[in-house]
Amino acid sequence: MIKQNMKILAIGDVVGSIGCRHLRDKLPSLKKAEKIDMVIANGENSADGNGITPTSAQYLFSSGVDIITGGNHSFRRRESYQYYDNSPFLLRPANYPDSTTPGHGQAVFDMGRIRVGVINLLGCMFLDSLEDPFRTADKIIKELNTPITIVDFHAEATAEKRALGFYLDGRVSAVFGTHTHVQTADEQILEKGTGYITDVGMTGTISSVLGVKSELAISKFRDKLPVRFDLADGKCCMDCILYDINEKNGKTLAIKRMKIV
Repeated sequence: MIKQNMKILAIGDVVGSIGCRHLRDKLPSLKKAEKIDMVIANGENSADGNGITPTSAQYLFSSGVDIITGGNHSFRRRESYQYYDNSPFLLRPANYPDSTTPGHGQAVFDMGRIRVGVINLLGCMFLDSLEDPFRTADKIIKELNTPITIVDFHAEATAEKRALGFYLDGRVSAVFGTHTHVQTADEQILEKGTGYITDVGMTGTISSVLGVKSELAISKFRDKLPVRFDLADGKCCMDCILYDINEKNGKTLAIKRMKIV
């Protein structure tokens, strides 16, 4: 029997080496249990401190991630710049200017029987003022022309994320939000068949403020002085969402939100 559906897993922002280790510990068994065909993970904070390095990127790839997406911290570590140019599956937001920033914001993952397009975008509300993500998405969707297309929208504002989801409904297979590190409970299949969630969440320490030691975050907000953010240690979770997508029409058939501890 020829398989006609594809299972694609999207993993929320991986925070630091502790998040990377938890992903490596949990992902292989999850892929086997759920019969997952492809894995996308946001890795813009996978290096300790923040940003991504060649070492943290390679760690995620070797742990079973197929595509790594980024966000507003993508360029924090200069040692990653050449890696962006050399790796087709390490993405930064596509609405950064191509003329001045390394890397690329889209990729095609060829699985033999089908090609999957992945687009990484950065929101403009409360973040860097970049090219309009809506128009950027329009342009790249036409360029990719893939049967299945997945979008990671790294954005702060819930309204901006939901607006893009409805804007792309029926034109891409799935839109998942990243950046806030807090998993939302609004996963749904939109009217024209696009799977959607506002934010997938985080892969990192549960008892923390977005992966950071809670006392440091409290000090920052309470005292209004600069604080070095050190990562919290302890029990971890891997927030993720699983899309079951029809290979013929590219529509999402089922969507499952998960928190793997």
